[in-house]
Amino acid sequence: MGRSRRTIPEELLLLALDPATGTTAQPQSLDLGLAGAQLVELALAGRIAPDGDRIAVVMPRPTGDPTLDSALELLRRRGSPVRAVHWIGGPRLGLRQIYLAHLERCGMVHAVEGQMCGVLPTTRYQATDTAISRDIRTRLDSAIRTGVPPDPRTAALAALAHAVGLGKHLYPGNEGRSSRSRLRDLIRHDPMGGLVAHAVMDVQNGVAVQPRRNSAAGGGRPSGVPEQPHRGSMARAAVH
Repeated sequence: MGRSRRTIPEELLLLALDPATGTTAQPQSLDLGLAGAQLVELALAGRIAPDGDRIAVVMPRPTGDPTLDSALELLRRRGSPVRAVHWIGGPRLGLRQIYLAHLERCGMVHAVEGQMCGVLPTTRYQATDTAISRDIRTRLDSAIRTGVPPDPRTAALAALAHAVGLGKHLYPGNEGRSSRSRLRDLIRHDPMGGLVAHAVMDVQNGVAVQPRRNSAAGGGRPSGVPEQPHRGSMARAAVH
């Protein structure tokens, strides 16, 4: 996999990064979203495929991206398809920090050291090229505004952004309500993105998941599902 294209985990993290504060929005759920984004990226690369509500490795050859290849190897070692909800909810913490360090190595962000209350050391992150973040945001805005079915990468990114609760960060206030609703609706345009996004929300909501019917066939959640998922009990340390 070349570096000419940004991966979905990278784009999700850049979307969550607040340019004013250098911190990430929705830190408690972002690790889950990044784990899900890795699955979508590996599926787009032809390494894994959905098997009902499970994920199966279909080509164990490395992609060349070390963060994705680490996830692929862990999936391969399982030896049999694993439920998406079990994979995303597994004890693999710290993906935000791993990806922030990865983006720093790639030159997409730089770390800014500081102190909290003049005592506690903090690290904040600033995008080195704001045009990259604008491009990602423009793709989402275009899909929301035009109603034209987006490409699979944008659809999956939208599904994950909704699943981790970035809607109110990207489209705040009452004026953003319709945009948040349309962001949620984009989940139906990519079957793998929809499967993974639903798994992310189920982990946050502590749902004891049963195998989904038609979970790989697209479609949104049933009516009545909240616009933004509730926070689960799995605490994630915020990036400072």
